[in-house]
Amino acid sequence: MSAKLARLAAAAHTSGVADAVLFGGGDSRGTETPLDSAALVVEVPHGADRADYDAVRARLAGALPADLDEFFSVNTDVGAWQLGRRVAELVVAADPHRLAVAIRCRIPRTFIDCNRIEDAPEGDLSAGGMTASVPSYVDDPGDRAHLLALHRRYVGLVEQAHELLAERGFLLLPHTYGPRTVGIDRVDRDIVARLRWAHEPERVDTWPLRPEVDFITRSADGATRAEPIAEELGESFRALGIATAENATYHLHPSTLAHRWAERFPGRMFCLEVRRDLLVKDWIWNRENEVAPAAIERFAAPIANAIDKWLRGSGGTTGCA
Repeated sequence: MSAKLARLAAAAHTSGVADAVLFGGGDSRGTETPLDSAALVVEVPHGADRADYDAVRARLAGALPADLDEFFSVNTDVGAWQLGRRVAELVVAADPHRLAVAIRCRIPRTFIDCNRIEDAPEGDLSAGGMTASVPSYVDDPGDRAHLLALHRRYVGLVEQAHELLAERGFLLLPHTYGPRTVGIDRVDRDIVARLRWAHEPERVDTWPLRPEVDFITRSADGATRAEPIAEELGESFRALGIATAENATYHLHPSTLAHRWAERFPGRMFCLEVRRDLLVKDWIWNRENEVAPAAIERFAAPIANAIDKWLRGSGGTTGCA
């Protein structure tokens, strides 16, 4: 295994804000290869689980909305980490000389969003705007300072991983989202009450159903584009009966770090959303959901195949710069 990548994994472990899992580095005989570049970096910025929520919540001193864990449950990217890890594993399995690293943020976006620039304000959510980096209900100055420090630590780790990405390597950002675009126009101290209202049985099915998969490939003005595998992957998904769209729900917004990464790695970064109810055994909006391994495999295999073909076509088969 690459010493540089091993150091990244160790740094993630000691940071307390992320996990980093390494794949590959050996040939078919299991011997090490002297590679220091990753063919693939997978980042899951919204991958926190309930244990992460409890751990960060325990460190915050200020008053927060009651039952905020319900917002966490509907707001974390259930299944994204399992999906991202499986893609990395399959990409390396397609060529054992490759190296890949998968990174998961352990900071719940309920408290601070690690796919936002630090000072991102909240936009009009009803018009496709983004949530703020730190929600307005986190108003204790000490809490905000603590969360911003965690945010900087996490982004620093991601940038370390980017430094290890091969010249012809690929960056993947898998996300998952709730089944419907519910009528929530802002996130404030009443967010839990708003969500309960939106999910009342007589109302929940009236909200627009989101695409099964949405490729987030360009900014609203089209100036920033990140679509290297969109056509290939769309065909593969549709062959499996999985409906796809592009930018139907979101765009690459300037307040997001995904937008920054798309500009930093033109032509070799891809971001997508997968509907959570398609990845879990029984979708419940305000509770922990159990991921279904077969569903993860169904979505991971086409993504991995598309990235594998891209790497071979780019000359980046081994991940060497």
